[in-house]
Amino acid sequence: MTTEWRRCFTLCGAGHAILLAWGLCVLVLGMAGGCSREHYKAKADEEVYKIIENKWQDDFGQVANYRIQDADPNEVAVLEVVPPGGVLSLAEAVEIATRYSREYQSQKESLYLAALDLTLTRHRYAPQWFGTFDATYARNAAGEDITAGASGGVNQTFLFANGLQMTSGLAVDWARFLTGDPQTTLGSVLTSTLAFPLLGSGAGLSAWENLTQAERNVLYRIRTFNRYRQTFVVSIISDYYRVLQQRETVSIQEASYRRLVESTNQLRMEVEVGQRPAYDLGEAEQRLLSAEQSLVSARQRYEQTLDRFKIRLALPSDAHVSLDPNELTMLADLGISQPEYTEADATELALTRRLDLANTRDGLYDAERKLELAAKGLGVQLNLIGSANVASEPETKFASLQFDEGRYQLGLEADLPLDRKAERNAYRESLITVQQRYRNYDEQVDEIKLGVRQAYRDLAETAESYRIQQIGLNLAQRRVEVEKLSLQYGRGTVRLLLDSEDALVRAQNDVLGALVDHMIAKLSFFRDIGVLQVRPDGMWEQTAQ
Repeated sequence: MTTEWRRCFTLCGAGHAILLAWGLCVLVLGMAGGCSREHYKAKADEEVYKIIENKWQDDFGQVANYRIQDADPNEVAVLEVVPPGGVLSLAEAVEIATRYSREYQSQKESLYLAALDLTLTRHRYAPQWFGTFDATYARNAAGEDITAGASGGVNQTFLFANGLQMTSGLAVDWARFLTGDPQTTLGSVLTSTLAFPLLGSGAGLSAWENLTQAERNVLYRIRTFNRYRQTFVVSIISDYYRVLQQRETVSIQEASYRRLVESTNQLRMEVEVGQRPAYDLGEAEQRLLSAEQSLVSARQRYEQTLDRFKIRLALPSDAHVSLDPNELTMLADLGISQPEYTEADATELALTRRLDLANTRDGLYDAERKLELAAKGLGVQLNLIGSANVASEPETKFASLQFDEGRYQLGLEADLPLDRKAERNAYRESLITVQQRYRNYDEQVDEIKLGVRQAYRDLAETAESYRIQQIGLNLAQRRVEVEKLSLQYGRGTVRLLLDSEDALVRAQNDVLGALVDHMIAKLSFFRDIGVLQVRPDGMWEQTAQ
């Protein structure tokens, strides 16, 4: 009877083992699936965007246009935002650029990745959950041994600015013996360790520095992104007006060509009736051919410039898109404006508001902080260390910790400065880095001052140039009228008329170029002194002083 009972129990135990193994497999496979890919992506996005929004400061501009897209922009998606007529206003072009431009997308992704790196750094000091499940079946000469077990818990490392580093953990273990005398055990263990630097750079000072630098790196990346946004929007607006300028150049050439055709036809009739010598007609026809060639070249340049602009917007180059010529008319109606700042005020604003200079300045502070940490590593390293280990009561009273029977330790950990070659080199390197950062900062300040002075002069120069070119255009228009009348009444020459026509074309192009140059100079000036901010729709606005 005893033998059969043992055999039955053995079979039952084996059955238990098989069922337990299958159950464990199902559990592991279920856990292996985990959450979906979309879940992980959504959680990463949520954490990253929260970091960016929390670190985004008011002087960076409005929080907008920084979220990355799920997939690379494609032609169909971009073309869907183009107006039905295919004519893009300036605001629409800038909005498309900030949504779909490939270079802009790359900058947004760089910002995202910087914040994503910070999530992992923070994770190292967040609560860490762990869990294991196991089941074993063993058979030997002494009999069978079938057990099932599980363990889980949480660990967390705490860091403080004074270098205190504390790690605490709570672990829970469960075990079940399925053979012999069935028993169940359930216990828990609370552990904690701490280290505090009394002298030197030990304990958690280095880890705190790494976490601090990771946090600041994201702030720097946000500044870099916003500085890029300012530069990008200015470049898109500049390119937009340059395309319109090239289009207007074509219109100027077309009007000039039509006038030359009319003049040449008139000369041809006069030559046929003997009122003009034949060489006048020959000269006019040569000028007409030259004007036709200029028109063909102007059209080609316009098409090429427009196609390149489409690519900047992530539009296909063969898309049927054009720019709104009314934008150039409104720009002409707006006219020329003088700077609202003195040169000294503009320079002071730039040194206060430039985001790239703020990064360089804070980078200098980072180097000084690292230098101080490296200097602390040269001397005696003395840490106060402690630990505690408290277990629960026997059997299954896992919630009842026996603090009175716990194991506690407190002591000192010292490292004498007998070998400090690595620390010496790190300190010397930090000294050099600080000097380099000082020089870089001073150089950037000088470069910014120079850039602001140049931008201020460019703004004044383009305003004066527009005034001069307007006078020149009026003179050129009157000259054409005078030469026409002189030729009509026999006192002028064909060459003078043709020369006046060429001068008129140049004057019209010069006025157009001066107008666009002034607009670009104004935007560049606002960008360089740090008062240009990008709105959520991608357009710009000038902030108050």
